[in-house]
Amino acid sequence: MSNNSNETIEGILNLGPVMPVIVIDDTKDALPLADALLAGGLKTIEITLRTPAALGAIEAIASQRPEIHVGAGTVVSASLAKASSDAGAAFAVSPGTTPAVVEGCAAANLALLPGASTVSELMTLHEAGFTAMKFFPASAAGGTAFVKSLASPLPQITVCPTGGISAETAPDWLALPNVSCLGGSWVAPQKLIADQQFVAIEKLAREAATL
Repeated sequence: MSNNSNETIEGILNLGPVMPVIVIDDTKDALPLADALLAGGLKTIEITLRTPAALGAIEAIASQRPEIHVGAGTVVSASLAKASSDAGAAFAVSPGTTPAVVEGCAAANLALLPGASTVSELMTLHEAGFTAMKFFPASAAGGTAFVKSLASPLPQITVCPTGGISAETAPDWLALPNVSCLGGSWVAPQKLIADQQFVAIEKLAREAATL
């Protein structure tokens, strides 16, 4: 396992305090969604590959809204890494990490934010050259107390906690020294997107951008 995309991922995570984690059901909603997030001040988006519309949404945003960095989430295989890269994704996010995912992203020239939930997994990823990792499922896997306790023995690692985080708990996570950004589905919930409530999403994005 090797990785040469650290700076890319570090740079992406430093673009803002919250990366919206998106489940999108209709590709036509992709551009209005991107516009709402940009208007609210957010510059990154993770579109999870959980619906048939996901790759089309990534392609639309990557080609027509280059000012927002669009990543593919739930990348769990080399084939999904290639499909994400072909669609124009700037980076990939995985819930956990396997050699096949790392190698697939490297082969597709796709920066990877690799998922981990234990100290051993974080150490293994660091040995492989990663310094920024997704901590998932954040609330279920130990919460802020777990991540805070990592800072001293693993000071070279920063994490992007994702999973079970809300607007109310986000400040507790962002106060930790080893958290540069967090993933949140509350900014653009699936129902608000489906109902085309983009004004409401812009408001949530603005609040998230100022955390």
